[in-house]
Amino acid sequence: MLIPDLLKLSLRMFKARTMRTLLTILGMSVGIAAIIFLVSLGYGLQRTLLQRITTSDALVSLDVTGSQEGRGLILNQTGIDNLQSVPDVVQVTPVLELPGQAKFQSLTLDINTVSSESGFQKSEGLKVVAGRFFSETSSSETVVTEDLAAVLGISPEEILGQKVSFTLFPKSAPGSNRADTFAPPTEYTVVGVVVGENSAYLPLRSLSSLSIDSFSKIKVKASSTNSVNQVRQVIETRGFLVSSISETVDQANKVFRAVQIILMIFGMIALIVSAIGMFNTMTIALLERTEEIGIMKAIGASRTDISLMFVMESTMMGFLGSVGGVILGIIEGEIINVLINMIASRFGGEAVDLFYSPLWFIGVVIAFGAFVGFLTGVFPARTASKIDALEALRYK
Repeated sequence: MLIPDLLKLSLRMFKARTMRTLLTILGMSVGIAAIIFLVSLGYGLQRTLLQRITTSDALVSLDVTGSQEGRGLILNQTGIDNLQSVPDVVQVTPVLELPGQAKFQSLTLDINTVSSESGFQKSEGLKVVAGRFFSETSSSETVVTEDLAAVLGISPEEILGQKVSFTLFPKSAPGSNRADTFAPPTEYTVVGVVVGENSAYLPLRSLSSLSIDSFSKIKVKASSTNSVNQVRQVIETRGFLVSSISETVDQANKVFRAVQIILMIFGMIALIVSAIGMFNTMTIALLERTEEIGIMKAIGASRTDISLMFVMESTMMGFLGSVGGVILGIIEGEIINVLINMIASRFGGEAVDLFYSPLWFIGVVIAFGAFVGFLTGVFPARTASKIDALEALRYK
């Protein structure tokens, strides 16, 4: 029997038992939708978190925070020269972190200051809320965090362009022999607002009159993600302590993979229930079509033809159910996402996309749904192919 003929016979179920077939497909769609909804939530949370803590520059950057025990290395200009000689290192940026006070007009408040070069802002993974980063040649621009704007009671856009002066406390640095206080001679202009806590980012060149005997840390940028681990190993062999955000990313990915597996298991429970319903439908279809099977065998249909007819029917139901489930799961995710963002916006939160479905995952789910449909039709197909033609014709 030709494939087109088998396909027409398989599609007869959609006409003869339309409601039952549609309900079976709907049950399959609900199971697939549960998988899409739950796993997409896991992927969405993972993507949202990683987007907030990483940038492309941050993934190729290393933080050198001190020396290994007994090595006695200092993060000064000598240390910078040492790190610049490491192969595959394209940028070495010193960072000086000091507590201080910021004065906006008549308001003075405590603040943490981070002084470095302009490249540090990207390598640190800072997210711009308003404005821009301070420029490479500027010594009178500053970038503040959105929390600082909130403390002042103004929006990030309103704080742009305002003047601010700082008083730093170098004496608080461990082992420091510097003066108790230091006031940069210049007044700064706020040019950008970034995500973060109560901090301000200053150009290191603006502190040229401050005697700096050591830095808080040194930011090292590798040439590519493939060379990060090699650069790290070389720096560690030279006696420095090294950390990177890629470690946090790796740990986060491991946690989210476990979460996705757990969510998929919950979705699989709903799919198993749907598969049982589909198997029940195919079994009933076998009983209802026993006499028809006898007639087909009597006029020359082979056992393979009978089996293929049932398998094709169940596979099509599984495929259509999985396609419907993907659509239903995505719609559910969008509706829930809109509702969550509406609630978040009312409380001053930021809109995020909590659901994300990679195309490869959607393809795998559709193929898996069709495979489940195929499996539910295997037993009825084998049973139908073994039916004796004479017995089938006598069946009532």
